[in-house]
Amino acid sequence: MIHADTIARVKERTDLVSLIGETVRLTRRGRSFVGLCPFHKEKSPSFHVNPERGIFHCFGCKESGTAIDFIMKVEGMNFAEAVRALAERSGVEIIETATEAERREANAARRARDDLYAVSHLAATFFEQSMRGPSAHPLAHYALAELARRGLDTHEATGPVADALQAFRVGYAPPGWDGLASFLKRQGVSPIVAEKVGLLVARSSGTGFYDRFRHRLMFAVTDVQGRVIAFSGRSLPEPTPDEMRRLGLQPSTAGEPPAKYMNSPESPIYTKGEHLFGLHQARHAIRQEGQATLVEGNFDVLSLHARGLCNVIAPLGTAFTTTQAKLLKRFAPTVTILFDGDAAGRKATWAARLPVHEGGLEGRAATLPAKLDPDELVRTKGPEALKSILKSAKELYEHLIEDALQNDSFNDATTDGKLARMRAVANLLGEQKDPVKRLMLKTYADRLSSKLIVGGTAPADLRQVEQLLEQATRYDGQHPVELRAAETTVPGYRARSRSQVQEMGEHIMGALLDHPVLLDDPEVMEALDVLDGDLALAAGAVRQSLGAETQLIPDEFLAHIPASIQAFAAGRLASPVFETADVAREELLKNAGKLRRLSLSREKAATVDELQRVAPLGDVEREAALLREAVRQAKAKLGLG
Repeated sequence: MIHADTIARVKERTDLVSLIGETVRLTRRGRSFVGLCPFHKEKSPSFHVNPERGIFHCFGCKESGTAIDFIMKVEGMNFAEAVRALAERSGVEIIETATEAERREANAARRARDDLYAVSHLAATFFEQSMRGPSAHPLAHYALAELARRGLDTHEATGPVADALQAFRVGYAPPGWDGLASFLKRQGVSPIVAEKVGLLVARSSGTGFYDRFRHRLMFAVTDVQGRVIAFSGRSLPEPTPDEMRRLGLQPSTAGEPPAKYMNSPESPIYTKGEHLFGLHQARHAIRQEGQATLVEGNFDVLSLHARGLCNVIAPLGTAFTTTQAKLLKRFAPTVTILFDGDAAGRKATWAARLPVHEGGLEGRAATLPAKLDPDELVRTKGPEALKSILKSAKELYEHLIEDALQNDSFNDATTDGKLARMRAVANLLGEQKDPVKRLMLKTYADRLSSKLIVGGTAPADLRQVEQLLEQATRYDGQHPVELRAAETTVPGYRARSRSQVQEMGEHIMGALLDHPVLLDDPEVMEALDVLDGDLALAAGAVRQSLGAETQLIPDEFLAHIPASIQAFAAGRLASPVFETADVAREELLKNAGKLRRLSLSREKAATVDELQRVAPLGDVEREAALLREAVRQAKAKLGLG
């Protein structure tokens, strides 16, 4: 692990404004700098950077943190990787807390992984050079023809298509058995290292290795940091026998056609269910859009990126996983599923719902025209047609309910098929832990099921739909679910009172965060007694998080306060309101007085209510005590002691 002193020095030596200024255009405003948030799309700047405290905060999307957090969010690094990157940038020496033996072991493991990244990068370079440029292979025209067939003209040196091909490191794997193997040998790379990442395969007889990928259009698979970790190769039409002979290669014999796609096997740097194709290239667009579009194939991703739709990713030839959903959640809260409109695409959309739910994403789904995939649609009808489809996307569970109960397919199904669809909808409702959302989806399903009669569904079938939906709505798999009005409404005066108390408490807390030196003032310390709940806990955490010269350590403070007020506190740290401690003190004491008077008013109201209840009972002593308490409260409110 990295020593805490190293982490502290990295934060201290990193110029946060300079770091963020490489991504965001910042303008000074008071004690902070402001700019357009890099994490979501906005027209008015709400992103604040405070260099004194080393913290940023967006008042729009609520993203906040230190320089380390910024690197983690923008570059997709983990904590240790971000610290190392900033240490290198600021010239801080990394000090580990491990023993010497542990450090040697960790360094050896790191070098081994770096070797795997390096050989993968070299392979991507080889495939790129084999497709274009002076080193292009004589048969590269097959790869170029496949790209041209999909409207990706490679003749332009610049432009969106050229940018997309470069970003995804598209290339060509020659048809020979040892083209890549020979290239890596010339670079001094051990074939054993290339075998570990699946680029070479050991010969079953004799010695040596041969290329795994041959005569294929190649896509480099990168992790979120942009490091090449694997490859996906698409099959191409077979070269003619004459072409093969001219190159001194044996023409292929007739047999089973090659698989359309061949993917790298899993390796120490690649687990297919943990990465998303195109996430590195799409991450900034996903953050700006606040959502991602999930498609099925590599070509869909490439084609859409080349046409300006850049928030698109794909799940690497496997079903969408919870790990992938959690990875995506780091960049956006919403994903729109845009799988092919065939039976396989519908099945994959159904399967994706649980990973989306478990990953904490808000899911949506869009429907493509029959027999069209995103690549074909954008090529034949243009980007605007696809954007229109994405705009009409429905909430994922609503989409699935509609898919199960759509008139034509439901009425054409057998009795068993209809029952299976009814149960599928009931299961969808049962998956909802939130009773409000479950009720909303049940209402949506009711509305759709009522239309089935129009399509010819027998009343008995409809009654069965209603019974199953009612059962799913009122049962969560363990306990009956009932939604009472009292659980969803709050008396209006109470809501206003709580809001008023919260607002005054935040004014007090904000003044203290602007100038923590106020903690040295006895009158301020006494005034803080009016705070309760999460704000009181936060006020206590301020003193615990003070560093030298009464400077607040933002990340330490935020880590010790309740989640309910973290966004408010981070925003105030990044963008202080009061320039001087005197003005902050005045505001703090004024709101503390208001809060104290409000509290006394509540106490008085409670005392009066109790008097009205006691008076008819004839309890003279209790009534007298309450009258004395009412007088005390009145004097306290007037400041008379």
